[in-house]
Amino acid sequence: MPSPLYRLYTVRWHLPTSTVTLIYATYCLGVLVSLLVFGRVSDTWGRRPVIMTGLAGLLASMGLFVYASGAAWLFAARAVQGLATGIAISASGAALLELRQGRDPATASLFNVVASALGVGAGGLLGAVLLQFAPGPLVTPFVVLAVLILVLLLGMTAVPETVPRESRSGVRIAAPGVPRQIRAPFVLAGLAITCAWSIIGIYLGLAGTLAPALLHTASPLAAGLAILALGGASAVPPLVARALPPAVQIAWGTLALIGGVASMAWSLSADSAVSFVAASVVIGVGVGFAMFGALRTVGAAAPPDGRAQVMAAFYIVAYAAISLPAVAAGFAVRRMGAVATFQIFGAGIVVVSVGTLLSAVAWQRARHRATRAAGVTTPAGPGSAADSQATGSGVEPGGFQGLRQR
Repeated sequence: MPSPLYRLYTVRWHLPTSTVTLIYATYCLGVLVSLLVFGRVSDTWGRRPVIMTGLAGLLASMGLFVYASGAAWLFAARAVQGLATGIAISASGAALLELRQGRDPATASLFNVVASALGVGAGGLLGAVLLQFAPGPLVTPFVVLAVLILVLLLGMTAVPETVPRESRSGVRIAAPGVPRQIRAPFVLAGLAITCAWSIIGIYLGLAGTLAPALLHTASPLAAGLAILALGGASAVPPLVARALPPAVQIAWGTLALIGGVASMAWSLSADSAVSFVAASVVIGVGVGFAMFGALRTVGAAAPPDGRAQVMAAFYIVAYAAISLPAVAAGFAVRRMGAVATFQIFGAGIVVVSVGTLLSAVAWQRARHRATRAAGVTTPAGPGSAADSQATGSGVEPGGFQGLRQR
């Protein structure tokens, strides 16, 4: 939610753009450090206590935002928020997979993507609405978030612990890692999440400047609605295309990202509000497909005794993708302007997306050949024994003909 509020912070406290960029970078650095240090803790301490610790940290960060009176407070609040997010995110991802163990594991990835999408879209819009209409626009949003976090903390008391008691050995600090046998699917998933989250980072960073200019309004609702268009669209693919194999989802996602980023670059040059909104929706669809396919790939491949370890490594890639380009773009805007910055960074994302698309095609064709060689004539369900034997990695098989026919 802080993203729509940055412009007001800048005006009220006379903050330079570089300071706002560094405040955002502080959050991202906090997440990355937390994942590196605490990413595996829930494998040995348990999912629920780690998630609740992260939520408590997020609650503390809301208090810092409420009492903030200058840039130093924002740096502190974003640092605590980042550390708390990193503590909770790998544990919650692993817990979702384990709560669906023995059932359809794709549901865990679906819930993860939809929750993230609605968080981005609804958070951006809620921040803009409160900024426009609520009293105390730099306080009320964080009070609302604090109440929601308290509800989550209470709700966590009813969530069962998914790490068996005999497997718990207390808090053990260890770096995240990726077992050798799953590195191939992890690389594909890492490429997909890099494409998806890097464009989210660039979009969120520039929406506050681009949306009001293209929509010809000074209202913060312009940026909030633009963010909602992207976030809302990214929730759709997991709901309507969950039957597709993960690599096919990644391929469709990168295709949509290529088209959406190219369309948005054109809309900025043509000063077309309609094209900007349409491109936002297409990018959102691409993000949803790519993220869903990436999470399913990692979730199916991660070993049961190291799920948090693998999820932490996955989110390190994701947060590096959402932060490093966005921070670089924040500094580039001062020299080149928002339009040129998006077009240059967007071109880089298109290049990576093309490489990811080709990798997904090659991966799915290889899985299809392995499935046929194993004598599996009907695609196995996600996570089934036949599925794992056919792919050697736990990633769902299925020919790439579905993509070619579409």
